[in-house]
Amino acid sequence: MLRNRLLSLTLAVLCAASAASARRPGDPFHPGFNLFSRQQDIQLGQESAAQVRKQYQVVQNQFLQDYLKRVGERLATTKEAKESGFNFTFTLLNEPSINAFALPGGPMFVFTGLMKAVDNEAQLAGVMAHEMSHVILRHGTNQMSKANFLQLPALLAGAAVGNGSLIGQLAQAGMGLGLSSMLLKFSRSDESQADLLGSHLMAETGYNPIEMARFFEKLEADGGSRGPQFFSDHPNPGNRMKAIEEEIQGLPQRTYGYQTGEFVEAKTQVARIAPPPKTQQAAGARENLAPPSQAPSSSWRQLRGQAYNVSYPGNWTAFGDSSSAAVTIAPREGLVQGAGGRTSVGYGAILSYFFPDGARSSLAAETDDLIHHLRAANAGMRQASPSQRHIKVSDNDALVSMLASDSPYGGAETDALVTVSRPEGLFYMVFIAPQKNFEQLRPTFEQMLGSIRFQ
Repeated sequence: MLRNRLLSLTLAVLCAASAASARRPGDPFHPGFNLFSRQQDIQLGQESAAQVRKQYQVVQNQFLQDYLKRVGERLATTKEAKESGFNFTFTLLNEPSINAFALPGGPMFVFTGLMKAVDNEAQLAGVMAHEMSHVILRHGTNQMSKANFLQLPALLAGAAVGNGSLIGQLAQAGMGLGLSSMLLKFSRSDESQADLLGSHLMAETGYNPIEMARFFEKLEADGGSRGPQFFSDHPNPGNRMKAIEEEIQGLPQRTYGYQTGEFVEAKTQVARIAPPPKTQQAAGARENLAPPSQAPSSSWRQLRGQAYNVSYPGNWTAFGDSSSAAVTIAPREGLVQGAGGRTSVGYGAILSYFFPDGARSSLAAETDDLIHHLRAANAGMRQASPSQRHIKVSDNDALVSMLASDSPYGGAETDALVTVSRPEGLFYMVFIAPQKNFEQLRPTFEQMLGSIRFQ
């Protein structure tokens, strides 16, 4: 049964890749493989948007909110946006980072830092058209469907007849940890599609599509001062300007130059907005947090995961079950709730499968692709060592990559990533602990790693 399902998914992905490679500039785009219904996209987006509004400060300036809405609603009049069936909303957040994102179903959020960075209204419309394209093509739930295709059908059916939030249902199945972040990160192929479809939306509404590429090139050229935040969430597919220029050649000839006439005033007013205040309560809470003090027990349990078995300390908990693609194994105190109710793992292990972009390649190349995605989902993550160690896991070749990031407990965190190329995908296991505790936990992590048996 597992093999048949994997074969079906592989065929679907190959067919989609074949269709993408045969596409000509100007041709329409269509959403890919997805187990979520459109209504579930909407539900997930609304629930996630509520979390965003708790985490960020909404700008209390009606002119700016109305201006952003006018630009967004013009893009939403396009054929592709209307046919998606999604109701797009647009909100300006007081956040100095140069960024924007749109959630499944249509809620879009733009940071004040982005509005300060764009040089004209077409560049702002370009970023918004790019984000709207992610929603139209359902990239967020497409990514989740590919990563969790075995257990999602039953889960979503249960969510349809049960009570509580869809995010809550996903969390109970082990897919909720870091959900808000995961929904905002896309592959390079997703980014390329969003660029090209975004150019369609711009062209249809009178904005010059090339301004999207010019803005992305500007961020990339500015590098350290501007680029990292946007590109950590939006991996550059490469040759953006050339790809968009080629796409424009396939579009009907139009006259560009539309603008609302309010851009200069919007720039003036957004420049007057004071930075958001730092939440003292949140900072104090972090200072009072501490990693679990109880050592891992000497008695162990076994988890039968998706095509693998693993043992873990008896006083830890497996968040997820045998059908979960992603399982977190940690003491309950190892899960830390941060701003906006988002939960992160500060002490424990995460096991899952990763589906690299494009065709399967070498273990090293697939691991590099995974690290890229992990760093995109965790802005502070970095490689602690450029070298990787080769080991064996259940008689399979494996790589150990040492990463570092900021611990939710405060201070530095050590993340040991172990990857194994398997027929089901790239199996990976991340061992997580504050840097000062990692060596103490190393024997536990090594015992867990040694217990893995692939089915």
